[in-house]
Amino acid sequence: MKKKYNVIVAALFVIAIIFYVRSAKADEQACLAEAIYFEARSETFTAQLAVANVIIERVKDNRYPGTICQVVHQGRHRGGKPVRHRCMFSYWCDGKPETIANIGAYKTAVSIAELSMEGVILDSTEGSTHYHATYVRPYWTLTEDFERVGQVGNHIFYVDMGNRGVYNSGKK
Repeated sequence: MKKKYNVIVAALFVIAIIFYVRSAKADEQACLAEAIYFEARSETFTAQLAVANVIIERVKDNRYPGTICQVVHQGRHRGGKPVRHRCMFSYWCDGKPETIANIGAYKTAVSIAELSMEGVILDSTEGSTHYHATYVRPYWTLTEDFERVGQVGNHIFYVDMGNRGVYNSGKK
């Protein structure tokens, strides 16, 4: 009887682990889809994938948080809430509610999130950890630390030159 009990407990433990892993992956995909939607939903499929690639690159980089959700929500926080205009991704702390109104655009963002999480990377932005819209010029673009990689749609992509060779050393 004790042996049967141990097998049942072990099986339940394995099921719980599988559920947790699937749930965590779903959460990560939802965070990535949210970022794609709010940062680039009016862009082409390729441009949205480029934005997703930057987020994935940041997760790989030891200088950024280790999960997609942490990367997407990175910034200064006060009282558990993001400080306005002090986030890595502007939509997260622009003061506007994150309301998904265009279901078709969100479904596209979910598909792109899934593809990028499976490893689909654009050659034209490979290694990029930063981007900005063409209509702004962030202060960091004026430093020598960032090399412009290219432009996809309305976003310009950069590689952080201080970042080369840092990927995956001890993370995960």
